Amino acid sequence: MSQTPRDPLSLLQLSFNQDHSCFSATTSYGFHVYNTNPFHQLFRRNFPASALSSADMLHQSNIIALVGSGSHPHFPLNKVLLWDDQQGKCIGELSFRSTVRGVKLRRDRIIVALEMKVFVYNLVDFKFLLKLETLANPKGICAVSQASDSIVIACPGLHKGQVRLEHCALKKTSFMTAHDSGIACLALTLDGKFLATASTKGTLIRVFDTANATLLQEVRRGSNAAQIYSLTFDCNAQWLAVSSDKGTVHVFSLKINSAILEHENSRSSSNSDSTSTLSRASLSFTKFKGVLPKYLKSEWSVAQFHIHEASRYIVAFGHQKNTVIIIGLNGSFYRCEFDPMHGGEMTQLEHHNLLKSKQPSEKIC
Repeated sequence: MSQTPRDPLSLLQLSFNQDHSCFSATTSYGFHVYNTNPFHQLFRRNFPASALSSADMLHQSNIIALVGSGSHPHFPLNKVLLWDDQQGKCIGELSFRSTVRGVKLRRDRIIVALEMKVFVYNLVDFKFLLKLETLANPKGICAVSQASDSIVIACPGLHKGQVRLEHCALKKTSFMTAHDSGIACLALTLDGKFLATASTKGTLIRVFDTANATLLQEVRRGSNAAQIYSLTFDCNAQWLAVSSDKGTVHVFSLKINSAILEHENSRSSSNSDSTSTLSRASLSFTKFKGVLPKYLKSEWSVAQFHIHEASRYIVAFGHQKNTVIIIGLNGSFYRCEFDPMHGGEMTQLEHHNLLKSKQPSEKIC
């Protein structure tokens, strides 16, 4: 019996796991999971007549949070289904009254972003814990820390350019104006101490201390407006990488730990005239809700990698020192190395096509 030919495979969404050791790709038929170093496909799952809008991994476990996509999805658009790939079935689900826009996982929590709300649940038993009101958030922008002793959640606030920070262990909520334009992207360090923000304008990236909403550093991606696709810190908060629709991945050097010390010193000697320019700028930023002093000069990227294909790319830092992983919806996988001292154009170490990589046996569910 002849089989009905399928449409060509296309990638719909990409996401790294929490430590960037793996990433998932949702497709027009299911999802694939890849290892980043060495690069290879770990497994793939196909579902009849189903596309997925997201497949978010829980570290390197068998657990993946799935959300449906398309006009007749096998999985509903308003549900998050927790898939256990070892068992080959869903082990739990969360239902909502509107479309799920984004999902974030950590070992003890599942965070679900809707158009106007963010919900927080216990991962073990799906117990409801928290509901956060947001401005319209069609892209499901949200970030969560991963350290076991600190749960910090960042999402859009109630006004344009505002960010809401939840310190769950402290039961503390704070709002800060990060940009004049709307929020386009957020990223937290693993411990939740630092937050990177980008606006819909896409020219400036700002890094804040989440404890007190102090601006620590501002870096410039470029002079022209851009759509920011991803922001990511390295594990030591020494570097920040950014990808956008301009086809260039930037790596910035961070000085945020020294900026915190400088800020604390300035507070302890508030009567002194020796307050640093950066600390003054940080204090002014918090006080005047996002109006930057003219003397706070933004910094340009240390290293860059130019991508010639037109596609949506996201970036993460690799496990090897001074490396980044770049993946695109056109199927491209790049691993690049940057020079921390001299900067400039990154060195391409490898390139693969996800759609043509050697594939393990396919499972149809």
